[in-house]
Amino acid sequence: MAATTLDVQSVTGLLESWLPKLGFEVYPLKVGWYNSVLPPSLRLAFPDDTLAVVVLSTPAMFEQAFLPFLKESGCHGISDPIDQCVKHCVTSAVSQCFPRQKVDVMYDYEMLPSRKPKFLAQTAAHVSGAAFYYQKSDVTDQPWAEKKMFGVCVHPRFGGWFAIRALLVFGDVMVGSEMVQPVPPDCVPTREGRIQLLEAFNFHWQDWSYRDIVRPVQIYSQRQKDYFSTLPAQRFALLKTWEKNTESV
Repeated sequence: MAATTLDVQSVTGLLESWLPKLGFEVYPLKVGWYNSVLPPSLRLAFPDDTLAVVVLSTPAMFEQAFLPFLKESGCHGISDPIDQCVKHCVTSAVSQCFPRQKVDVMYDYEMLPSRKPKFLAQTAAHVSGAAFYYQKSDVTDQPWAEKKMFGVCVHPRFGGWFAIRALLVFGDVMVGSEMVQPVPPDCVPTREGRIQLLEAFNFHWQDWSYRDIVRPVQIYSQRQKDYFSTLPAQRFALLKTWEKNTESV
């Protein structure tokens, strides 16, 4: 597809014909929205009007994409099965939808030589309107003094039961003022709710409670919870047990 035929609607339409059936969502943004909230050292090296798309995985991704990927590929020699599954799905979508278009794809797990991430996933989700990125600065009269508190995104439909997986940058597609930046839904509007969210995420993340800060329309299946509750070094052994029971996988 020639670069000149692409715009926001055609790019998102093509991706939505491929990725949602695998349990992903896509949200367009301008690179300038992202760069405007970051210091120069973390900005993307593209003009402000460049089109980008952030890709999220929903709870359905595990059953609709990961388990089929596991059946087909197995877990031999794979550094991280979930990351490889996401890369397979996104790469396939890009090659099928944009066979002659240059697309820069960055994944949430990729790092630059400086050890900084290739992109800040939660910032991208926030500026695209996909999910609100709650940070310490969003709480008035903070109760934590100088204590470091990590921020977390909340999805309006899935709460914390989702992940930000990739950013696609369409370097040849420029968008103008007709593309208006959306405001992410403020799902946790109260000070008390935001304190509860940030404390649950920072101090009790392993009990999953922060993910339920809003009532989700879907959560992770028990098998998915089992997988992510398992230490990364032990997940290969868990997958091996699943492989032995092909009917359940």
